[in-house]
Amino acid sequence: MKKRKLGNSDLFVTELGLGCMSLGTDEKAARYIIDTALDEGINYFDTADLYDFGVNEKLVGTALKPIREKVILATKVGNRWSENRSSWSWDPSKFYIKEEVKNSLKRLGTDYIDLYQLHGGTIEDPIEETIDAFEELKAEGYIRYYGISSIRPNVIREYVRISKMVSVMMQYSILDRRPEEEVLPLLAEHGISVVTRGPLAKGLLSDQMLEKASEKGYLDYSLQELQEVLPFLKEKVALGRSFTEVALQYNLANPVVASVIAGASSPEQVRRNAAAVRSQPLSNEEITVIKKLTKASFYQDHR
Repeated sequence: MKKRKLGNSDLFVTELGLGCMSLGTDEKAARYIIDTALDEGINYFDTADLYDFGVNEKLVGTALKPIREKVILATKVGNRWSENRSSWSWDPSKFYIKEEVKNSLKRLGTDYIDLYQLHGGTIEDPIEETIDAFEELKAEGYIRYYGISSIRPNVIREYVRISKMVSVMMQYSILDRRPEEEVLPLLAEHGISVVTRGPLAKGLLSDQMLEKASEKGYLDYSLQELQEVLPFLKEKVALGRSFTEVALQYNLANPVVASVIAGASSPEQVRRNAAAVRSQPLSNEEITVIKKLTKASFYQDHR
């Protein structure tokens, strides 16, 4: 599987990464999915301290320990579980980040994290303090690089301005083109990579298509609009190839995208996603058709 450089780092990540949130807590089942990802050539694994109260990090770390030096391990910080685990609160403080990284390292069974990401954020956060925490962790050798997971343009812009982050994880798909106008050009200009999540738009951009649709629609698409645009897209672009291929290749068509993070709850899903990433890139004409048929929306909320 092809690799792309992650921002201004020396990390080269596969064009498909495994989003580990949906692995579940059964160790055997999770190991099967991770082993399948490795068999498909995937080297980039993304988890978070939030997932399953840290169990996810432990499962991922255990599975990857024998080949730790050959993979890129990413996790996230900032969401703090309450003592009874009924809810979590947001804590981007320097103190919490520097303490929580130790817990992540222990669960992952490693002495360093390749990419440590802030798991959200608002413009009201103590951003300089957060950056200080990441910079100190990098200097101390606990992390190699850092980034943020955010869709907020104002937050991303501030981190671009004052940090040395190498990546931004954000939701991006054919049905969520909000990053295209306001965020992707900015990151490209500064040599910062995008790692995309939600490329299949909750399954709407898979071959199941409208089976995954709900009465609520999706973002600013009503159900009726989805019922019109999805079959039309399939007819115009996805003839002779899977909708999953079209969806993942649309993300990869933008050079600022380093990797597409797709979750999987079965080995079969991993194989389908890997095949889609290895498939033929979209032509300029196909990209033009997709953009013509879909909405180029802007961030109204979540600024």
